[in-house]
Amino acid sequence: MGAHPNGWWILLHLVLFVFWLGGDLGVFYSSRFVINPNLTPPARATALAIMSGLDLGPKICLVLFLPSGITLMALEPHGASLFGIALFPWWSVVGVWIFAAIWLALTVIAHRTHGSIASVKRADLAIRFAVIAAMVVSGVYTFVAAEPFGVTTNPKWLGGKILLYATAIAAGLGIRMTLRPFGPAFATLMSTGPTDEVNTTLRRSVDGCLPYVWAIWGSVLVAALLGVLKPAANL
Repeated sequence: MGAHPNGWWILLHLVLFVFWLGGDLGVFYSSRFVINPNLTPPARATALAIMSGLDLGPKICLVLFLPSGITLMALEPHGASLFGIALFPWWSVVGVWIFAAIWLALTVIAHRTHGSIASVKRADLAIRFAVIAAMVVSGVYTFVAAEPFGVTTNPKWLGGKILLYATAIAAGLGIRMTLRPFGPAFATLMSTGPTDEVNTTLRRSVDGCLPYVWAIWGSVLVAALLGVLKPAANL
């Protein structure tokens, strides 16, 4: 019996889920050492370096999740079409991968420069807002339409998965906004030493991200469940 024709792409999609969630768990665990007032500033700086290194993995997975998902949709035998024309011909899939490569480059640069390059930061944010808007529109339509884009297999599970992806991206933006006081406070910690005010600011910044972190974990887990089980689909 031959291998599934989409097997390697399915494997890539699942690996992205695993590393996304696993990397986020590592970031969360190391963050507890960063805000621990009982550790010395150098020890907390080491923990921050580990946390930052681990954080790049989930960011990469988030970006690559989009083109890998589009590729699977293009290879699906029940693929979407509009007026009898396939929505995902090979050239459009290539275009999505090129778009993702640009987004990935911006993401890595913004991560390594800590958002200090304004043009890169703005471009990355613009892409994320655009992707969120596109995913929300597509997800809602797929979820509520009887035969979205001509697909007759009841792909409501896919609509839910798309909306969860948008939720994860939005939660990531929430984390960015919540962490704004963190950088200046940590710089103060390293230059003048710990104070109650600095420790409080660091803890509030990191702990304030927890609802967004839980939203990402929940979105990733439920999206994986929908992708594997495809509930109510007529396949």
